[in-house]
Amino acid sequence: MREKKEQKAGQMATMRKVLHYMKRYVPLLIFSIILAAVSVALTLYFPILTGRAIDLILAKGRVDFDGMFVILRRGVIVVGITALAQWLMNMSNNKMTYHIVQDIRKDAFEKLEKLPLKYIDSHSHGDMVSRIIADVDTFADGLLMGFTQLFSGVATILGTLIFMLTINVKITCAVVLITPLSLFVASFIAKKTYAMFKLQSKTRGEQTAHIEEMIGNQKVVQAFNHEDEALETFDEINQRLQKCSLRAIFFSSITNPSTRFVNSLVYATVGLTGALSALTGGITVGQLSCFLTYANQYTKPFNEISGVITELQNALACAARIFELIEEEAEIPDAPEAVELQEADGHVEMEHVYFSYVPEQKLIEDFNLKVTPGQRVAIVGPTGCGKTTLINLLMRFYDANSGKIRVSGHEIDQITRHSLRQNYGMVLQETWLKAGTIRENIIMGKPDATEEEMIAAAKASHAHSFIKRLPDGYDTVITEDGGNLSQGQKQLLCITRVMLCLPPMLILDEATSSIDTRTEMRIQNAFLKMMNGRTSFIVAHRLSTIREADIILVMNQGKIIEQGNHEELLAMNGFYANLYNSQFSA
Repeated sequence: MREKKEQKAGQMATMRKVLHYMKRYVPLLIFSIILAAVSVALTLYFPILTGRAIDLILAKGRVDFDGMFVILRRGVIVVGITALAQWLMNMSNNKMTYHIVQDIRKDAFEKLEKLPLKYIDSHSHGDMVSRIIADVDTFADGLLMGFTQLFSGVATILGTLIFMLTINVKITCAVVLITPLSLFVASFIAKKTYAMFKLQSKTRGEQTAHIEEMIGNQKVVQAFNHEDEALETFDEINQRLQKCSLRAIFFSSITNPSTRFVNSLVYATVGLTGALSALTGGITVGQLSCFLTYANQYTKPFNEISGVITELQNALACAARIFELIEEEAEIPDAPEAVELQEADGHVEMEHVYFSYVPEQKLIEDFNLKVTPGQRVAIVGPTGCGKTTLINLLMRFYDANSGKIRVSGHEIDQITRHSLRQNYGMVLQETWLKAGTIRENIIMGKPDATEEEMIAAAKASHAHSFIKRLPDGYDTVITEDGGNLSQGQKQLLCITRVMLCLPPMLILDEATSSIDTRTEMRIQNAFLKMMNGRTSFIVAHRLSTIREADIILVMNQGKIIEQGNHEELLAMNGFYANLYNSQFSA
């Protein structure tokens, strides 16, 4: 019982959110409703004309053709206006639906851009993709059907009742008495289908996530012969999707025959009571014919509306998942008094900084650091010691649990994120390139760069030579994430991108990890030129790459355990010395 109440409350909440998006399109909605009313009224008027025409057939050889011609001319006008009204109504419904869907999808994507990194890291990317694409498409289909058939259906029911009452009250009452049965059937099916469609939508998102994961890591899957296990997982998800889809389809498919049965009862009632009334002279044969047409028109919307309700359950289930994403807590906005950091001077301070991804698992504790302008700070340590986490804090991808981080004398929570990140040039171990040309990927951080500046940056990073060998040089189109380039080439392009911008501070997180030793030596020389006069943070596993650093921070379990330059740390013969010497041990 409680579960049903929660389900109903959830449906109502989702419906209110949908109505909120409809507010700005109220004029289109009103226009559509008016057109639906006009279309239904004229459709219902046509059987009256037909009935009158039948009554003009007096007997064999006795037909009032003059009266017939007048009715025929009127009928043509009615059909023409009805067709125009229906066309305009469909146009309005289409425009309204796709504007609403566009707004929802836009809000969902915007929220995705504003979500904190911890949400992205902790949720399935495939499921998020499924919500924004598949769930929105399903919602659009349901909403369009609702607009197209719901208004017309309701108007047809009400209009038919009014027209039937004008002909014969008794027969109309008999029809109305049977109506609740159809409503009961539609309501019963609607309750069952919502839960099934919601489970179906959730399972579909799980399937999308698994497929995306397998496609994105196909090399690893094949290298470790994981194909059978991946297929087993897919089959298991697919079986669950099959079960919940079949149940959803079953309940939705019984809608049509159930409502048709009710429709047949209504038609039979009208036919029986109408025939008896005609025999006693209560109504004419033409009126009976008109009434039977109305009986068909009256029951037809119930069939359509029950189908619409079923489809709307699916749409609402998908909408609920979309709104879950839209309503996720966004990244903490910039403080109202936050300043724009024009150009950082390179001063970076960290005082008593504490941070952990999960409360029960401590990571960075009481971290202190002072960096003067132009210093090259190398960060080394074993895997999981907090090196990359430190970079995440400096870039404000994550906010520290406590403590202060200052850049150029400003606390970073008092600096706009955009301006803070603009002052950092970042090269990560994980490369990212967008689908487009080589040129578009290089100038991403500096769209107004000249051809000469771009080529100079490419030469400095030693990327120019391989770019010129590509079919169209700098205009060569690459696939998403640079799929048609080697890992080393992708890394060179990412380095080129930073070299072109040359911001006042640099972050190099395993920047040369995918590059051969010879090219790495060249790039290290380029890095030395690039880092000259710029505060730089270098994360590295290969300690040979950081020998020239001004300060080397040796981290372990989130704390600085040793600090100094290369020679000083070797002389200590401590943790760093062991790490450094272990590189050369057999």
